[in-house]
Amino acid sequence: MSKTILIATQKPFSPDAKQQASAFLEEAGYQVRVLEAYDDEAALKGALAEADAVIVRSDKIHAGVLDAAKQLKLVVRAGAGYDSIDCAGAKERGVTVMNTPGQNANAVAELVFGLLVYTARGHYDGKPGTELKGKTLGIHALGNVGKNVLRIAHGFGMEVIAHDPFVEAQDIQALDATPIDTVEELYAKSDYLSLHIPATPKTIGSIGKALLSAMPKGATLINTARAEVIDEPGLLEALREREDLHYVTDIAPSDETDAALKELGKRYFRTPKKMGAQTAEANTNAATAAAHQIVAFFERGERHNVVND
Repeated sequence: MSKTILIATQKPFSPDAKQQASAFLEEAGYQVRVLEAYDDEAALKGALAEADAVIVRSDKIHAGVLDAAKQLKLVVRAGAGYDSIDCAGAKERGVTVMNTPGQNANAVAELVFGLLVYTARGHYDGKPGTELKGKTLGIHALGNVGKNVLRIAHGFGMEVIAHDPFVEAQDIQALDATPIDTVEELYAKSDYLSLHIPATPKTIGSIGKALLSAMPKGATLINTARAEVIDEPGLLEALREREDLHYVTDIAPSDETDAALKELGKRYFRTPKKMGAQTAEANTNAATAAAHQIVAFFERGERHNVVND
């Protein structure tokens, strides 16, 4: 019997990405349904009622949504982060959860440098800015995105230091970066700090006043990871006390914090929407990778990138 695959994206894929993923699934004999730009959770629950698998982006798949998906067997997050999915709840219901790590990595890394140049040049206001060459870039977590940031930084002639407790020092050195033993030392030595940690119970709210206040004069924190890892009151306090610090991001903080940060002028900048994976290439890479993993799962029992075993 043919499987029904739902592509459910509040933030739609590019047309080409959706077409390629759908074509691959249909060639495998599956029926594809699409739910885009929905603003009502009831619409998601209704669409999931007959789905065997679903491809999502940052869509929230919590227990209530899973309960509405009686025949669901697989959720694939088209991207790396999966904290918007109740993985434990899915496992309890016999639903496998996968992600597609690395597919968006270059897009996010390029955005980091778009934000860096924009900040270093004073938002292109005509006044003298600064160059990235020779400056120290700290990378907090060397996953797929962090490694791409490191690669691009070398092209700018930056000095790169990195901290990741899950990567051996010799492996960081092999990437032509200097390993740093502690988070505190990383921030204290970074003119620019690119943040790539996931949101976990240990990391949520972990980036705050102490770390930012220790950064060098004129330093910039770039967050293209998760909003939850920022201690917003601590961030605000550090930026208010240190008039030389900058914070740039593609992730909206709370409305209250956003309004307060905007009062700081050019020392704060965020993109209107989350932009890290918003390229045609990243869309296509992530969508098609998800489609391939679905077919491999149902047809051959393969379990690529399962995150809730």
